[in-house]
Amino acid sequence: MMMSMFAVSLENRLQVETHKDMSMNKEQHKLHKKKRRAHRTRAQISGTADRPRLSVHRTLHHISAQLIDDAAGTTLAFADDSDVTGTKVERAIEVGKRIATAAGAKKITAAVFDRGSARFHGRVKALADSAREGGLKF
Repeated sequence: MMMSMFAVSLENRLQVETHKDMSMNKEQHKLHKKKRRAHRTRAQISGTADRPRLSVHRTLHHISAQLIDDAAGTTLAFADDSDVTGTKVERAIEVGKRIATAAGAKKITAAVFDRGSARFHGRVKALADSAREGGLKF
């Protein structure tokens, strides 16, 4: 009886150790979850030439947006905050205005909003609202 309990506990310990070796570290796990969130949102969205996808990319310091025609695989317009000063939200508002004017120049009035892995909150929402004010319809 004593021998079998020892064998079972040793076996459980080995399974736990191998499980730890196969798992990913914290940063890899965060990146994996971010990719899954982005894939979930993009699985339901696709852009066409008439109604392209407005894809937003947000980092810790910057934000950018681009209009993408998924059918042709081309970027129709692009805007970022590389030469804009102000707070992060003010820069996001400016990027929204710029992408709306770039879309207007290409005669695009409607788009499908793609937030990627970010929540529709804060800078992403500010960009979307300013693009709407600029004439884009989501």
